[in-house]
Amino acid sequence: MDELKNLETLGLTLPSPAYIFAAILFGIIGIAAYRYGKKSALAIPRWLGIALMLYPYVVSETWQLYVIGGGLCAALYVYRK
Repeated sequence: MDELKNLETLGLTLPSPAYIFAAILFGIIGIAAYRYGKKSALAIPRWLGIALMLYPYVVSETWQLYVIGGGLCAALYVYRK
């Protein structure tokens, strides 16, 4: 328990389980989209896959993670060709 107090004094907090679940889920979807885009030589699904894999590193709020991930997945659905 002392380790958690030390993290809090440094200004660091651990992510919630919902955040970790969403980061893993959207990362897996991003890998699949990237591989699909690369296999079919489509640039938009490939770049959306890269975005899905990388955006959790810059988003800190759980609700933002779900909103942005949902938007990127919707864009992937629209531009799947």
